[in-house]
Amino acid sequence: MTVMDWLLDSDPAVRWQAMRDLGGAPADTVAAERARVAREGWGARLLALQDAGGGWAGGACFPGGGYRHTGPDHEPPPNGEDGQPWVSTLPTLDVLVELGVDPNDEQVQKAVTAAGDNVKWEHDSQAFFDGEVEACINGRTVRIGAYFGQPVDGIVERLLREQYPDGGWNCELERGSKVSSFASTINVLDGLLTYQQAGGTHDVSAARLRGEEYLLERSLFRRKSTGAVVDEDWLGFSFPFRWHYDVLRALDYFRATGEKPAPRIKEAVELVESKRQPDGTWLLENTHPGLVFFSLEAGDGQPSRWNTLRALRVLAWAQSATNPD
Repeated sequence: MTVMDWLLDSDPAVRWQAMRDLGGAPADTVAAERARVAREGWGARLLALQDAGGGWAGGACFPGGGYRHTGPDHEPPPNGEDGQPWVSTLPTLDVLVELGVDPNDEQVQKAVTAAGDNVKWEHDSQAFFDGEVEACINGRTVRIGAYFGQPVDGIVERLLREQYPDGGWNCELERGSKVSSFASTINVLDGLLTYQQAGGTHDVSAARLRGEEYLLERSLFRRKSTGAVVDEDWLGFSFPFRWHYDVLRALDYFRATGEKPAPRIKEAVELVESKRQPDGTWLLENTHPGLVFFSLEAGDGQPSRWNTLRALRVLAWAQSATNPD
């Protein structure tokens, strides 16, 4: 079995992206496979877990107080560790976006509209698509809202006001932080890119470029002041990545912009290439602990379809700059 065969022998969410990004399949074939995400496999399972209140697990960012995780669909935290639960509305919609569920699917639109109409943030009971105060949460909410065609202009306006002079963002702004963070910045950049590609009202291109420069000045993972690696965890590739930063996530963002690879990503690309296994796959690493409905991978240290798909499309993009033909 080739690596491509292995990717295609999977959930529709992996298959349609592999067909589009690696296989060069015709658009109608890709669309037909994508349509299956809401009806089969992981996407269908997540949609079926929506609760009567319009969200998931009774909460926006965290499960509601009355939520009980029992039954075969609710798995305990990985490695027996406690961590942030990943079953509430925000992380569930995050995953649905990563799965690439068709945003125009009638069932999907009904589910997202119900969440927007009924789910309130724990911060101050704000409506879900009005956002709250932390940039890392608001960036993810912009991405979700823009992807599904929900109104998020108000959150975008806030994020544009909150961009730091160094070009990035920090969810600790409310608590007095004076400099940006990699994690907050990538969450906002993901949101602004999706918003721009969806035809959002506000011009976010300049803000995006400043945020990208914040990461590029640091080669995506090094301190600007010393050149040291900021966090060794960023050199491991997780999926789902939740709110966390890592090098593969950053590279996949730059790939999604459609722009030519910048020379300053060279070291990051070499890191990705160095992690290719002899069988042509990449492993799952650094899974973020916390309650999940169900796992999308076999576990850390095992071959990962998601990391393999993402790494291969990043490398293909990076190599296209040197081999345009």
